[in-house]
Amino acid sequence: MSRMFKIRVSVPEDHAERLMDAIDAHMEPVYPGYTRTFSMIRSEGTWVSEEGSKPFIGKLNEAVRVEELVLEFAVYEKDLRGVLRAIKKEHPYEEPGVDVIEMIPWKTLL
Repeated sequence: MSRMFKIRVSVPEDHAERLMDAIDAHMEPVYPGYTRTFSMIRSEGTWVSEEGSKPFIGKLNEAVRVEELVLEFAVYEKDLRGVLRAIKKEHPYEEPGVDVIEMIPWKTLL
């Protein structure tokens, strides 16, 4: 069986649908009979943009708080690079928060 990964990415709520579409277009479905399978968790992101950055939201040297969604989804290793490139291209943030976690498909443990 191919290696699998779980991806977590935080995105402003008003960009979530577009990002999910872009991600889904770059991956083979992981769950037979289903496409565009994501979990969404409401979250709040915060940061201070420093000199040299180009913030999508907020101003330099000011603390920002933004309502976000954390998208979680599974992806096969063969699709991982394309999915990460799609996130980089479509995500509105200059430096999106992305976690890549190797996972064990639960059905392989039965």
